[in-house]
Amino acid sequence: MIDKLRDIIRRQEDLAAAMSEPKTASDPKKYAELAKEHSDLAEVADRSKAYTKLWEHLREDEEMAKGDDPELKELASEELPELRSQLQALENELKILLLPRDPDDDKNTILEIRGGTGGEEAALFAADLYRMYTRFAERQHWATEVLSLSESESGGIKEVILSIKGKGAYGELKYESGVHRVQRVPATEASGRIHTSAASVAVLREADEVEVNIDPADLKIDTYRASGAGGQHVNKTESAIRITHMPSGIVVTCQDEKSQHKNRAKAMKVLNARLYASQVEAQSRERADQRRSMVSTGDRSAKIRTYNYPQGRITDHRINLTLYKLAEITDGDLTELIESLRVQDRMDRLAEV
Repeated sequence: MIDKLRDIIRRQEDLAAAMSEPKTASDPKKYAELAKEHSDLAEVADRSKAYTKLWEHLREDEEMAKGDDPELKELASEELPELRSQLQALENELKILLLPRDPDDDKNTILEIRGGTGGEEAALFAADLYRMYTRFAERQHWATEVLSLSESESGGIKEVILSIKGKGAYGELKYESGVHRVQRVPATEASGRIHTSAASVAVLREADEVEVNIDPADLKIDTYRASGAGGQHVNKTESAIRITHMPSGIVVTCQDEKSQHKNRAKAMKVLNARLYASQVEAQSRERADQRRSMVSTGDRSAKIRTYNYPQGRITDHRINLTLYKLAEITDGDLTELIESLRVQDRMDRLAEV
């Protein structure tokens, strides 16, 4: 292991040297590639340096403990247990850091939110989730674009499809897929009784065109006049688009733009993402007997989290984590929650290895 860690340290040093060369500075594409690899290695290189330094200290103490000097032998013997404990802790950290990264983590994301059981209260909760994720995206400096939006009569959301673009977007949000449950007293509840409602979230990795082969003959494309409550535009031309992928039965609609061409482009982006997700899910099912992770990253039917407003808490059922900071989280501060899920996922993968 020590040789591998030294190779990582040398590689990062070589990258830093290459980035400082004049010919690299004049090639933006090459510089960006080197800078990304250098940044990706930063954390593991830092821990590798700490591990290497500690490992060398331990070797020196072990040699002293075998020597003839009584004082040095006593000093080394006292230090050895603590050094070994620290080295083991660092080794555990490095094993997790050295796990292969998901190549999809830096991809852009299609986020879909739908109101579920609970009627109008579910639609209002879906709107709360939409705000939570857009606020989180703002904190991460990601760009967001609404691809499709269907609002309810009271200002809630029946369905919203959002494009999120930025470094690490899919890697950060992929743990959010599933059913989110809310427990609170609706504004319309006169008796103060707590209701339970739900909304579903699907996080799809945005697919590149080359990854999904769509035969135009498999598509049924319908146009119709846009309409909707809650401020959506209503026009007199058939600008809204409904695309049906006949082999899979997947249906995508988009009516937010006044241009039929723009609506079609947005609908195709969503269709690509859903077809890619379908392919990945099929592959995941084949590996299900080999890997049953505690942290689900793709099951959209599982209840993953409960938002309890009277108690001000959020519980993630996959890792039995409860945080009493509901206001902060629903305002977009998802960092602690997502990091806990990421750590558990890494630990599960490490256990498999």
